[in-house]
Amino acid sequence: MILSGPEILSEVRAGRIHIDDFDPERLEPNSYGFRLAEDILWYDDDVIDCFTPPKARHVTMGSDGMVLEPGRFYLGGTMEAMGSPHYAATLYACRSASTLGIWIQFSAPLGHSGAVFPWTLEMKVAHPVRVYPGMLIGKLAFWAMQGDAVGYLGKYTGSSSAVASRLSLEDPRVTG
Repeated sequence: MILSGPEILSEVRAGRIHIDDFDPERLEPNSYGFRLAEDILWYDDDVIDCFTPPKARHVTMGSDGMVLEPGRFYLGGTMEAMGSPHYAATLYACRSASTLGIWIQFSAPLGHSGAVFPWTLEMKVAHPVRVYPGMLIGKLAFWAMQGDAVGYLGKYTGSSSAVASRLSLEDPRVTG
């Protein structure tokens, strides 16, 4: 069952949902609006080997923003650390960003219970678009779980900004 905006507010106040920094003005009927952080990453390699840590270029946007170009895959971050040990979450683009041709989180929208950190956003654009740190870019919805909660302890635990892929940590060729 998806939580309503008023229920998200109630759970934030009760300490069962974490959103840092929380602004009640960004509550929506069934979600919470989040902002784009200043960090943007993209991969420099012509070919990425899934089991080798990718080389990522990191840019910190200033107040003048940054133009994202079609044909490149970007990783951005959320300004807010968000999540809950009591609920699962899903992340979506806000309609205003998506109708500009900005796609975010098109393949990994699930936030496991216990995952509380700034989210890394998968970003592509249909045509050149200037984005800005602090702009509203998406929304997070919270879902009640059935059964006992199992906290997230994955390889992205402790993230504080946009994070490049850590798939190389799962290399099946490494034996222990």
